[in-house]
Amino acid sequence: MVRAIVLALGAVVWATFAGAQQLGWVQIEARPSQPQAMERAQDYAAQLPNVNSFALPSGWYAIALGPYDPVTAEQELRRLRARGAIPGDSFVSDGLGFGRRIFGDGLLVQPETIAAEPPRDLAPPEETIAQSRAAERQLSRENRAEVQEALQWDGFYTAAIDASFGPGTRRAMEAWQLSNAYEPTGVLSTAQRRELLTAYREALASLGMNPVVDTRAGIEIDLPTAMVEFSRYEAPFSHYDSTDGGGVRVLLISQAGDEDTLSGLYDIMQTLEIVPLDGPRNRGPRSFTLTGANDDIVSTTYAEVSGGAVKGFTLIWPAGDEKLRTRALQQMRASFTPTAAVLPDMPVASADQGVDLLSGLRIRQPERTRSGFYVSADGKVVTSADAVAGCARVLLNGETEAQVAATSAELGIALLDPAARLAPISHARLQAGVPRLQSEVAVAGFPYGGVLTSPTLTYGTLSDIRGLGGEEDLTRLALVAEAGEAGGPVLDSTGSVLGVLLAPKTDGSRRLPPEVSFAADATALATFLSENGVSPAASERVETMAPEDLTTLAAEMTVLVTCWD
Repeated sequence: MVRAIVLALGAVVWATFAGAQQLGWVQIEARPSQPQAMERAQDYAAQLPNVNSFALPSGWYAIALGPYDPVTAEQELRRLRARGAIPGDSFVSDGLGFGRRIFGDGLLVQPETIAAEPPRDLAPPEETIAQSRAAERQLSRENRAEVQEALQWDGFYTAAIDASFGPGTRRAMEAWQLSNAYEPTGVLSTAQRRELLTAYREALASLGMNPVVDTRAGIEIDLPTAMVEFSRYEAPFSHYDSTDGGGVRVLLISQAGDEDTLSGLYDIMQTLEIVPLDGPRNRGPRSFTLTGANDDIVSTTYAEVSGGAVKGFTLIWPAGDEKLRTRALQQMRASFTPTAAVLPDMPVASADQGVDLLSGLRIRQPERTRSGFYVSADGKVVTSADAVAGCARVLLNGETEAQVAATSAELGIALLDPAARLAPISHARLQAGVPRLQSEVAVAGFPYGGVLTSPTLTYGTLSDIRGLGGEEDLTRLALVAEAGEAGGPVLDSTGSVLGVLLAPKTDGSRRLPPEVSFAADATALATFLSENGVSPAASERVETMAPEDLTTLAAEMTVLVTCWD
């Protein structure tokens, strides 16, 4: 008796679903909130008949035309697409996922109470493989291509979209079936195909990919208009910011120029926070692609030289939903079309200006900046140990990557080995004699964190050739130094190096006067270098250098050391 009731209930549910299959809806958009969906539905209703909006299981709201019979729905889809009356990614839906209606008065496909999937034991019996193959043969070429696209979207299909269900597509179908607890036949049943395509179509609808013509920037491109909208121009960028707080952003790139301009843009983009350091770079003579990823965002920039201008785009996407990001990126790249217009060379001034901003975009800043100096003819550098502590990446002068070759916790210094061989104009020559107390000294370094492109000299005097505790490898200086100068060379009046300026030490509650600084002396530095494969050069200078000559020498040997997270 119970089995009879269950079977009867299953028949009722299946009859309801079978009845629903006789209707079709043209789904044209999906919006993340009810107010947005209501607003868009009203806009469409002013131009088109049969406009409805329904809640979806995902929490979004679908906007759909109908209901029609399935053949009429397909005809309406093609007719309205051809007129440009609906988005190009609109599709025919059977409406099985539609829930509560919030706009319109068309006939509902099914009661809200059965919008959820029925229990598995009440589900209708599966088609036979022969019936599934017969249903496949009724699919149009466009329908078959969409099945492949949906399988590709889900990560099961990697070959070309050719609308041919060959061995690769069959293996992808089988993998999809296994992943969704179906028998792996390699042939999708009608219900399985509907399940696959419904998920795919709802995901695409959530993007809202629509053509955008930016006449001022001279670019035509499909953008995820459900997620971004135009904000402002700040040459060379046209900014499209997030509409829903989700963090998706788009930049359209437009500036007059040639291959040299493209090369400059390639370098500049990598200084911005929106292009994280990790990710592949692909640079050619007339185009480039930059991808950067961290824990927060993934961004991809494409740019090319086109008709005397550099045009391109950047898609910035919150880390996590790779399938949606990849789909949006593919459609943007396929639809990207430069036109004649170009943004003016000079950026428009805005209220939010600063040296750490470029056309409204924040320039990536290092975790810390310190100083260093060359100690060998092949470009090895000595700096303070705190300059490189915990760094994921160390750069010399903002461009040359360097590895930490050795550190001395006792001295508080580190040796850096550049990834590319360098040929500095000058490198340190160490003072071999005992320096004279109260003689004038100068520290070369970058006290302002690289805001100034050349090192500065800070003058003081040599107070003692030992530390406060009598340390033989330290010298004490009467000199007010900034944190950014730590790691810089301490020079005497002849240009010889007396030691390495150390970062201030914190000693509990004890605070030294600001004019007290310390350096690891030349003898300790020479020992450290020798132990790590660098032959220190001894100074033979005896004549006092003119201030301008000392400044030139300091600029030739001192480097900016930056630590990046």
